[in-house]
Amino acid sequence: MKREYIEKIYAGLLGKIIGIRMGAPVEGWSREQIQNIYGDLDGYPTDYKEFAADDDSNGPLFLLRALEDCGKWEQMEPQDVADALLNYAPFEHGFFWWGGYGVSTEHTAYLNLRNGIQAPESGSIKQNGRTMAEQIGGQIFIDSWGLVTPGNPDLAAGLAKKAASVTHDGNGVYGGIFVAACISCAFMQQDIPKIIEKGLSYIPKDCEYAKTVRAVMEYHSGHRDSWESCYRFIFENYGYDKYPGVCHIIPNIAVMILALLYGNGDFSDTLNICNRCGWDTDCNTGNLGTIMGVYCGLSAIDDRKWRKPINDFLACSGVLGSLNIMDIPYGASYIAKLAAALAKEELPEPFSTICRNRIHSCHFEYPGSTHAIRVRSEHLHTSDLYPELDYHLVNTDESAATGSRSLKVTANELKGGENLFIYQKTYYGPEDFHDSRYDPAFSPTVYPGQTIHGCVMLPEYGTEALVGLYARERHTDTIYHGDAIELKKGQWENLSYRIPPIDGGLIEEIGVCVRIKADRGKGVTAAALLDHLYADGTPCYSIRMEQEKEELWTIVHREVSQFTRLKGLCYLEEGNLHLSCSDFGEVYTGKYDAQNYRAEFAVTPLTGEKHLAIVRVQGARRAYAAALLPEGKAGILKNENGYRILQTVDFPWTAGREYRIAVQAEDDIIKLEINGEELLTWQDREGPYLTGAVGLGVLEGSHLKCRCISIS
Repeated sequence: MKREYIEKIYAGLLGKIIGIRMGAPVEGWSREQIQNIYGDLDGYPTDYKEFAADDDSNGPLFLLRALEDCGKWEQMEPQDVADALLNYAPFEHGFFWWGGYGVSTEHTAYLNLRNGIQAPESGSIKQNGRTMAEQIGGQIFIDSWGLVTPGNPDLAAGLAKKAASVTHDGNGVYGGIFVAACISCAFMQQDIPKIIEKGLSYIPKDCEYAKTVRAVMEYHSGHRDSWESCYRFIFENYGYDKYPGVCHIIPNIAVMILALLYGNGDFSDTLNICNRCGWDTDCNTGNLGTIMGVYCGLSAIDDRKWRKPINDFLACSGVLGSLNIMDIPYGASYIAKLAAALAKEELPEPFSTICRNRIHSCHFEYPGSTHAIRVRSEHLHTSDLYPELDYHLVNTDESAATGSRSLKVTANELKGGENLFIYQKTYYGPEDFHDSRYDPAFSPTVYPGQTIHGCVMLPEYGTEALVGLYARERHTDTIYHGDAIELKKGQWENLSYRIPPIDGGLIEEIGVCVRIKADRGKGVTAAALLDHLYADGTPCYSIRMEQEKEELWTIVHREVSQFTRLKGLCYLEEGNLHLSCSDFGEVYTGKYDAQNYRAEFAVTPLTGEKHLAIVRVQGARRAYAAALLPEGKAGILKNENGYRILQTVDFPWTAGREYRIAVQAEDDIIKLEINGEELLTWQDREGPYLTGAVGLGVLEGSHLKCRCISIS
């Protein structure tokens, strides 16, 4: 695959996140409201602390996983995308807008699927009616199907049709086809009207969607100087008052085409014009951000204006908490990996190695990328006169340990013995965010027992320093340092540090500690280059529920630290995590791609007869479970779009008594022991799950409490 295409995938995803972020604060506003408050809005309306999750990024990044999960690749069917929706979306919270059955299109289709209505009937006009089927969601979640098929709009259109039909129909599906084809075409076409024409070639000429696009194009051909007059034309002929439902697709594609044409191929102008038009701003500007990111490339996306406020960070709100902490380079690399598999091509180096061996690493190979790296200092003395840290992060081709790029960090006014921390956050809480948009929740991405790797160089012009890796634990605010060594200037040094096993530990950041050697009164400028920071290896830690906290995002969004919830009532009480349900309830924690491990759960069944200790969790519909079952049984279960019993054994258990349920997952073999007694072994020869997180579950009105979970 062309390296140019890989960088354009990154530019497209970056453009998507830029568009969402700039449109979110004015979502649903009219053109007049935006003009009255912001004037000619240029850039981000809100300076977010961190931008929380959004449906416009959740959908593209999680539904695309259907390709890999189903293993059918270009032969993927609508139900495969439906299975991904059921697997990665929490039940009626997070992910997208849960407005109610018959109000929110996605909510309606999700409940249809949950109750046995298969895709594409789940999103069809026949099932849900035309109004529900033709809302905007058919195109706002579709970008990744264009990014994963660079320069192949035929395939983009085919995959997008299948994906959009899970939740939409009619013009709702045509919109998905059109946008995905435009994105794919933008990889190779440098003429905006020709990109639009290519997108139109895949949908019926006489459909309302195509007619609307043509009408705006015709207006533009006779009125090229005034996008405002085109907006008035759209408002009068295709405004929200002309279409039923909460957010119809037709008015919004009209303003998207307006912005594409009047933006004249400029990234900033196109997105700004679209945002000023109002209506579904985050969706429309997000879609255009993808098209224009691919079309223009990275060089057209201003670093200070657009990229620096984002810093490559991306929060999600799927059901797996360690997948909810992303950076944009990871998302781009995952898409590129799938794109190469679809095209039956090889990725060039270093992306081949990155995607195969360390896709989560901070590798900085995308020009301008920062991987959400942050910087802070630890001063030895404090006073009102002490200057704030003045630091700069810049992606550079000055030098690299591998590949061609790295991250250069410079910081001023540091004194001898003081520490400069260059780090990646591996856990987030509500205090990190501006709001609770789309209800994110997180599990750490790095755990005690894992090994941190990083490569650092002190440039010739930098000050002398001792350098080592470190990890910071959240509950006790303890920093665990690896050995600090004196680096030889101008030479890269590979560092590694194994985080010690921690009973009750939660790692919230990993990084590099630069300790200044200079011992003089005047502060000095520290400089360091960083390459491929990441962690690997099997975790070794425990979660002590007495140390966990209730995280209050809003009055209706409360989470237990480290856990994400599929469904059910989950809370902390007297040093235990409680989980109960009316039908089913599950919570998850741990690394989503953990491989071989032993998980031990200290569980007390309280009411009901089905209590689950879950391992190899790959989502809501893919996992194994060790279970206490009715009639004095224990068993091993497999979740394949619903649990089935693989094997049982007699085990008379009693409500109110604590049991130590241990599950060992090694390759395709699952072993169960309770209270130190090995009870069952199952080898899964039919599609085994080889990676996944851990969790707890209850079925059919059961209630359990858990005191501790240990992983080794």
